[in-house]
Amino acid sequence: MPDPAPPRRTFTVTSYNIHKGVGTDRRRDPARILNVLNEVGADIVCLQEADLRFGTRASVLPRFLIEGHSDYLPVPLDVQGDSLGWHGNAILARRGIAVESHDIVHIPCLEPRGVVTATLDLGGVRVSVFGMHLDLSGLWRVRQARAIATLAGDARAERPTVLMGDLNEWRSVAGCFREFGRHFALLDPGPSFPSRRPLGRLDRIMHCDRLRVEDCGVHRSALAASASDHLPVWARFVIE
Repeated sequence: MPDPAPPRRTFTVTSYNIHKGVGTDRRRDPARILNVLNEVGADIVCLQEADLRFGTRASVLPRFLIEGHSDYLPVPLDVQGDSLGWHGNAILARRGIAVESHDIVHIPCLEPRGVVTATLDLGGVRVSVFGMHLDLSGLWRVRQARAIATLAGDARAERPTVLMGDLNEWRSVAGCFREFGRHFALLDPGPSFPSRRPLGRLDRIMHCDRLRVEDCGVHRSALAASASDHLPVWARFVIE
């Protein structure tokens, strides 16, 4: 029999605030969002603002559309039948990546906020992922970052761990960065908001010392500039 394939040693993640599928032209176009994700081509995706804010909070990306127009499958967070995630946060994984576990995390909040997490099997290597969208208030961002960093720190002790999302932080040095920085390295992919003329570095990716970053950046394309008010950020990791 042939030798088993060696464990996968590299993978790419992206974080994308999709603005409920509404682009800079004020049109809601879920297929356009998926086309942007296909351009990026990451293995793991964390989305923010993936559900409608009111009513049933249904997903703006129908499951049939995701499965029919991309190589991704939603991580089944099982919060609500017609919702993709939790308070707008969702995780997509490329087909073939096994979902070992998943959960939602309640965090201190002034307005509805939450965190989603999953442990994924990337060809024999288990990786924990946390997706988030932090508060507009700096005080609450610090509290949220402290709670998330503590929880993710427990995961980091067992396996490679990545955190990503819209941190809503305009400053380069801020309290929430200090909280995350106690356990994780903070990447700066570049300005990602607003999408047509990006100035704010709101969207960030963080990782533990079990991972080495090979490259990171902001995905810029004509399609991405119109699909949402944020651009996707991405990072490629090597598992040490």
